[in-house]
Amino acid sequence: MQDARKPLSGVKVVELGSLIAGPFATRLMADFGAEVSKIEPPEGDPLRRWRRLHNGTSLWWYVQSRGKRCITLNLKDPTHLDKARQMIAAADIVVENLRPGVMEKLGLGWDVLSALNPKLVMVRISGFGQTGPYRDQPGFGAVGESMGGLRYVTGFADRPPVRTGISIGDSIAALYAVMGALMALRQVEVNGGKGQVVDVALYEAVFAMMESLVPEYDHDGFVRERSGNIMPGITPSNTHSTRDGQHVTIGANGDAIFQRLMRAMGRADLADDPNLADNAGRDARRNELYAAIDQWVAEQDYPALMQRLAEAEVPASKVYSVADMFADPHFQAREMFIPLTLPDGKVIRMPGIVPKLLG
Repeated sequence: MQDARKPLSGVKVVELGSLIAGPFATRLMADFGAEVSKIEPPEGDPLRRWRRLHNGTSLWWYVQSRGKRCITLNLKDPTHLDKARQMIAAADIVVENLRPGVMEKLGLGWDVLSALNPKLVMVRISGFGQTGPYRDQPGFGAVGESMGGLRYVTGFADRPPVRTGISIGDSIAALYAVMGALMALRQVEVNGGKGQVVDVALYEAVFAMMESLVPEYDHDGFVRERSGNIMPGITPSNTHSTRDGQHVTIGANGDAIFQRLMRAMGRADLADDPNLADNAGRDARRNELYAAIDQWVAEQDYPALMQRLAEAEVPASKVYSVADMFADPHFQAREMFIPLTLPDGKVIRMPGIVPKLLG
């Protein structure tokens, strides 16, 4: 049953998606009250069999599908295809992440769906978008991360580019898809009830997050390279290892924060050095500063280090594993773990809902 207090209560969404980007977008909508109906082929969403399984079903799939009603339809069957059209005709939003052209081949293109439902918002997530010379090429999140520039700058300068550890490209695209869907819904309200297409390309979603790469290159041909854990031009911000083997990220690149860190380290000489008063000066001497911080951190055990940093009001965190997250009371206080009962009665915890809406 929908919670009428949630902001998307009453919004009807049909999902024709699989794996990550499309299903993650609709999961976010369901988290905030949307009525999501997920159409799956007879063989099911491939995500049902990804990663670690419980009784043959992916634990990740349970997370991605929470709050949704799943229905199996073979869209090559005219009767099933008609059922899909009926569902979309009654929906506010349809989300799909198939290759461009597939929906049209099924008879579910924008021309057909908008005629059935003029107020419809159609969210289309693909590797390269619905237009352009690459539109027909297949593209997963990994390809979007590569073409969008993220993987080029991820890793260390003397090694090849690396993956970030999660399918971040798909997740970023899903966030843009949700944002686009909500803006399009608003546009329906103010544009005489006329719907529209939200076209999200995986590579563009990643590209849009790439900070100052474009103006820096256009201005003077500067190409940002891989730099490991440091942030060139923004110093100090790095990960350091304690005496007891913990890894701690310290972000002291603010001018006042830098001074507080240096005083906590007993290095008033560096705190008061006028040549280190701003980022440009600190970055010019970053090797010296990182060596000093490395040495200071390496001489301490994790608990004592964190206490000193907290007292100095220096932003810092251990690099958390999921086990650390489960043990941290802040995660519990913010309800970042919520229970889910599996079909056999076993209860597991899932990630909580973000963002928190207060008031």
